[in-house]
Formats: sequence, C-alpha cells, structure tokens
Amino acid sequence: MALTMTNQELELTHEEIRRYSRHLLIPEVGLDGQKKLKNSSVLVIGTGGLGSPVAMYLAAAGVGHLGLVDYDVVDYSNLQRQVIHGSATLGELKVDSAKKRLLDINTNIQISTYNQLFTSANALEIAGGYDLIIDGTDNFPTRYLVNDVCVMLGIPNVYGSIFRFDGQVSVFDAGDGPCYRCIFPEPPPPGLVPSCAEGGVLGVLPGTVGTLQATEAIKLLLGIGTSLKGKMMLYNALEMSFDFIKLRKNPNCKVCSPEPEITELIDYEAFCGMPMHDHDLGSAGAEWDITAVELDAALKSLNPPHLIDVREPHELQIAALDNADLIPLGQLAGRLSELDSAEEIVLFCKSGTRSARALELLAGAGFRKVKNLKGGINAWAAEVDPSMPVY
Repeated sequence: MALTMTNQELELTHEEIRRYSRHLLIPEVGLDGQKKLKNSSVLVIGTGGLGSPVAMYLAAAGVGHLGLVDYDVVDYSNLQRQVIHGSATLGELKVDSAKKRLLDINTNIQISTYNQLFTSANALEIAGGYDLIIDGTDNFPTRYLVNDVCVMLGIPNVYGSIFRFDGQVSVFDAGDGPCYRCIFPEPPPPGLVPSCAEGGVLGVLPGTVGTLQATEAIKLLLGIGTSLKGKMMLYNALEMSFDFIKLRKNPNCKVCSPEPEITELIDYEAFCGMPMHDHDLGSAGAEWDITAVELDAALKSLNPPHLIDVREPHELQIAALDNADLIPLGQLAGRLSELDSAEEIVLFCKSGTRSARALELLAGAGFRKVKNLKGGINAWAAEVDPSMPVY
C-alpha cells in the first residue's frame, strides 16, 4: 500500500530544499510542486531496461514513495541496458539491487519492494493506494493486467515498450481517455512478436523511452503540461524520428466502457496464450524436447539427426553447431519442401523459444520425428561445450 504522509511530512527539510533547488526555481514546479512529489507514490512494474531510468529519475526528482515489483535476479545479460544494476549486484534480487541504488541517489524517499510476479492474485493488493503505475514490462499478459488494474483503481497507466531500435510511450487513463484495451482489444498470436531476449534491443533505447515515461509520470503528479493521453509516441533510434498517432477511446471496450464485460481480473496467461515470465521458455514439452546431453549422444550415434538452426544468419558469428542447416524461423514455412519428414530432425535456436515455435509449425505440417533442443544452443554451451559463449 502507498504510504499516507502527514502534513508535517509534506514539508521540505533544508537539505531537501538544497537538493531540489533547480526544481524550486521552475514556476511550474516550485515549492508546492515539490511537496506534491514528496507526497506522491508510484508503482514501477519491472526493474529492468525501462524500470531502471524510470525509478532512478523519479527517485532523483523526489517522489516520496516508490514501489518496485520484480521477481528476477541480476544477470550479466542485464548490464548492457539495465543501468540501475551493476557488476557488484550480480545474482542479487533485482528489487534489492534497485533499492540500494535508489537510496544511494536519494536517502529521503521510501521504497517498498515486491519480490514476486505481478499476478491477478496479488495485483490489486500491491497497487492499492498508489497514484499511478508505470509499466516497464516486456510481455503481453502483464501489460493487459496492468491496464485492467489501473482501470479498476481509477489511476493512470504510463506505458512504454521497446524492441531493437523502436520504442513506444503513452499514458492510458480510462477516466478521460482510452485504456490499453481500447487500442489493443486482443493480444497478438503467441510467438508473433519476439521478445527482446530473442530479437535484441539497443542498450540506450530503454534509457530514452524510460526517461520519457518518468517525464510523463512527473507531469501527471504535478498536474502540469500536456500528457500523452490519447496519443502514442513512436520513436525510432536509427532514424532519430519521433511520430505521434492519435488514440481513441473504444465505447465498447471490455474493461473501461460504461457497461464493461470484464469487472474483475482474469487469467491473463490464458488470455494471451503465453506466460508472464520467460523462466520456463525454451521447452516444447517433455514429449518433444531433447536435452543438450541427449543430443550430444545422438550426434555421436550411427544415425545422427538432421540439425536445423532456426536463428538469424548473424547469430552464427556468435555460436554455431557443426553440420547444422540454417533455416531462419521466418523462412521455415516456405522451405518445408527442403525437409524429409521420414528422418529424425532436431530444431534449435538461442534458447529453445523460437525452435519450439518451429516445432509447432512442423508438427502441424505432419512431421512427427522432430525434437526441440531444450534451452537452445545456450544449453549446449552450458552442458556440453563450455568453450562456446552463452549469449
């Protein structure tokens, strides 16, 4: 729950007046505005690429209470963009690592941490009392959940998303504008939109998008300026372009219309057909999976399987398996004639996620002697060939 500040706590100390002096000099902020920030509470979902700049700038700005939701630990692959974490906190819970960094930035704020998945079972309890939520997630089930929670609690949802060189930012507030469901009433088919873990992301991109989310949050808390309600900002880092599209409220929205169909939180993983996390990805199911150790033995047998690499060509420069044929996932449907359904086939990618989707495609086309390398080539590097890099 958000903290309830007393009138005495609303006052700025002399140290805080010095700390926020550049804010106090801005007429649109001033002393009263800085007190508003001190008495504000913001829940940040995710302390990764987007959550890092969001939380750091809100802490520096003097938002009095920050809630941090995450369930993960700090990994080497995070450090390229998740700047709230560092080498010293590798292996630590992300919420603990983030809290330490934020309190180093500003000792005057209060931080609540929630080391758990944000789910239908706990979302309303966690979010209750916060002034707004900032969505720093990277999966569709949680995005729909955050939206529905904000609609039901009557608070704004500051949305951001990133992929490779592209970013999106908007403010969804059903009170006087559209919500996320108004624009995206249905999620994309599972597997259609790759995650950053599969497709990559430019390291500085979440810094740009997350800082814009923090800007929108501060404007909302202060009640100043023009927000992105009813608009979505589209940013492309390669072209250094900013575009805006208008968003309209859907009068028949299932969650924010006058007579909503959805009045309580649902099973968002079932709704989207995908998990809220990526810890269990890389598997096609026990019936279809083969482990790296099992594949190693099969490749040394008299009848080794046909290896199909469904990654992108540039990934071969990072790591590759001998005697594998490259058929990127996007080309696979058009190249099925190159495969023999009578032979044993093993599909693999970086982590097993894309190859699991490739297996679904082949199984749907009648292939039965097909397996998915569970955990992908990264599992091979970890379990069979440690000289190979993990990426």
